Amino acid sequence: MKKFNSKLDLVLLLLPIILFLQPISAIDFVFNGFNSSSVSLYGSAIIESRILTLTNQTSFAIGRALYPKKIPTKDPNSSYVYPFSTSFIFAMAPYKNVLPGHGLVFLFVPFTGIQGSSSAQNLGFLNLTNGNSSDNHMLGIEFDVFENEEFNDRSDNHVGIDVNSLTSIAAEDAGYWPDNSRGSSNGNSSDEDRDSFKGQDLNNGKNYQVWIDYEDSMINVTMAPAGMKRPSRPLLNVSLNLSDVFEDEMHVGFTSSTGQLVQGHKILAWSFSNSNFSLSESLITTGLPSFLLPKDPFYRSAVFIAGATAGGVLLVAFWRYNYMVFDQEKTKESKGDSGDGGLGTGVLATSNQVSRNRGSNKEDSVKRMLLASEEMERSTRVFYQEGQRLQ
Repeated sequence: MKKFNSKLDLVLLLLPIILFLQPISAIDFVFNGFNSSSVSLYGSAIIESRILTLTNQTSFAIGRALYPKKIPTKDPNSSYVYPFSTSFIFAMAPYKNVLPGHGLVFLFVPFTGIQGSSSAQNLGFLNLTNGNSSDNHMLGIEFDVFENEEFNDRSDNHVGIDVNSLTSIAAEDAGYWPDNSRGSSNGNSSDEDRDSFKGQDLNNGKNYQVWIDYEDSMINVTMAPAGMKRPSRPLLNVSLNLSDVFEDEMHVGFTSSTGQLVQGHKILAWSFSNSNFSLSESLITTGLPSFLLPKDPFYRSAVFIAGATAGGVLLVAFWRYNYMVFDQEKTKESKGDSGDGGLGTGVLATSNQVSRNRGSNKEDSVKRMLLASEEMERSTRVFYQEGQRLQ
């Protein structure tokens, strides 16, 4: 009995310490929509209708939003990096008749504000002078829609992992692996089932959900259209030791930029935890606003305009051709041409012969008109079906 009491006493002694330390290392939050207290805003970032908008139609702008408090990321007494799991829903909203760009970054950064960052291809993350420095202590997951040779970008529609630099240590084209695809779940894009990969256009206005998990020096990045079950196979699965990158506490949030190319970068929901890897299930993924551009009516589409123009040209040519044929036949009739009904030159045609010839000519003209009309009807039908397919 004495032994039991000593253990109980030890638990009671350690309990206040455990309860005291728990808030220091553990943090959890879920935002299904944002308000002024959810995040701190910098640059062009604003909150409209509970949507976090990092940039709008302003050129060469930077928008950044950070969780208001620093979060613990590393054990102060060792090199141990705390695990974390985050998920968010974003949309890159294009504007009509404007080329879209440039992208957004989920980031860890040791400071607030937007100092040390540039717009356009720098994504509001770093700039040309401070890139690739270990003093930056920055981690970013970029969603980039512009291919920059200076950063060795793989495409103009990719997801990359950035450590203290905009040159990604790993990157893949944006998309996801369906759960029914063959192969392992190691994130390699070289598997033989590459054809099953579902590419996604980041800046088409659709809502996408992202999951980022870090544990035991491994980082996974997964994405899919919002509302879809999380794919079991990540887009990126990379070994990454963050012990020299993270400080003991870091700010976490989002940054984005525009250049000459502009688009709206929007965050609709966000969860983060370093203790509960299933917290992302609390995000609301349905009934979200859409940022897809409305399609033009078919009659204003390029296909319709081109088809209507071609049809008009054919119609004019058809009537011109028939007019020329009719005019030639009329001339032949008036001259008693031997080509009309076999009449010889200079032989006066009888009224019956003239009537017969005219009837024959009219029948030929009608046949030609019917054939041409059928051809135009067929062409119009094919053109309409093609237009419906393209809508």
